[in-house]
Amino acid sequence: MKKNTTQVSRREVRFTAGLDVSDKYSYLAVLDSSGELVEESRVPTTRKALGARFSRDKGARPLTVVIEVGTHSRWISRLLEECGHKVIVANPRYLRLIFENDSKNDRSDAESLARVGRMDPKLLHPIKHRGDRAHADLTVIRSRDVVVKSRTKLVNHVRGVAKAFGVRLKKCSTPSFHRRVRESIDSLPEGLKPAVVPLLDILEQLTREIDRFDRLVEKTARDKYPETERLSQPVGVGPLTSLAYVLTLEDPHRFSGSRKVGSYLGLRTRRDQSGGRDPQLRITKAGDSLVSRLLVGSAQYILGPFGPDCDLRRWGLKLAARGGKNAKKRAAVAVARKLAVLLHRLWITGEDYDPFRNAKRMEKRLEAMSQIPAQAGLLKAS
Repeated sequence: MKKNTTQVSRREVRFTAGLDVSDKYSYLAVLDSSGELVEESRVPTTRKALGARFSRDKGARPLTVVIEVGTHSRWISRLLEECGHKVIVANPRYLRLIFENDSKNDRSDAESLARVGRMDPKLLHPIKHRGDRAHADLTVIRSRDVVVKSRTKLVNHVRGVAKAFGVRLKKCSTPSFHRRVRESIDSLPEGLKPAVVPLLDILEQLTREIDRFDRLVEKTARDKYPETERLSQPVGVGPLTSLAYVLTLEDPHRFSGSRKVGSYLGLRTRRDQSGGRDPQLRITKAGDSLVSRLLVGSAQYILGPFGPDCDLRRWGLKLAARGGKNAKKRAAVAVARKLAVLLHRLWITGEDYDPFRNAKRMEKRLEAMSQIPAQAGLLKAS
């Protein structure tokens, strides 16, 4: 007997929803299996309101919900999954359909999310949120980063206002800046002191907080993430960089190859190849900006005057020696990308870091090649 399509139960119909999240309200658009818009609504962005709307216990239909990654996406995706729905967290970098829409608004954004999710979820380049423990520990590093940036801005401000009064402050390290300025406070103009002295107190407090964060980072890396000790073997990679790297990747086995880590962190160059045209572009910057900056800082130390001799340094200096515009900056980014691949390899294999691994392999290869003519001569003589 032929099945009547009008009697198909709700369980057999696949519904796809797009949820455009904002701080106060989230807009919902629901499509049925044929692509017809069956619901449009607005829900307060709170646990109570979203839980009531998507609760399966209260008759809500099973949905595939598409949301964009953002401030609220972490807890909302967890909440919807607990309600029994499938959640896809989309990468907004690949949603040109939304941010280049001439009639962009919250309702159309929600519908666009639903339609792309219904067509092919892979087009959304879904992301996976890290676990609660890793997220909490990474928040500590991000908070430290905010404090460091604030201190840097205050130091630059003090130097700038001093120059406006004809005073050039002596060079010194950022942590010691507040002490050095206090030592020479009598040499500052009286009109400048009311603006500078309160900032020195703030700088002293910020420096103490940064030291406290550094001790906390070292303790967290030592007690919770012992793998950071192995990743800190390359000179220039300290507890901060290794811990941020581990917390960002979280699971090293999620990558099929170590080389893909460079792309994940946004350290590979963009591509815009078409026909015979293949210009050299900047890096994508698609990954975590904090980890990328830390890796570039480590690469700059390796290439700097105090960097020890190693494969990475030799390779990076060759790139920098080629000249051209921004050659040193590009070399630092390239070394940072290689460093990201190296750290993943050390993490996966559990091997100890050998700073001259490539050099030794090349020496063995050259030695083997040099023995070939001698062996050929012996064979000819025989």
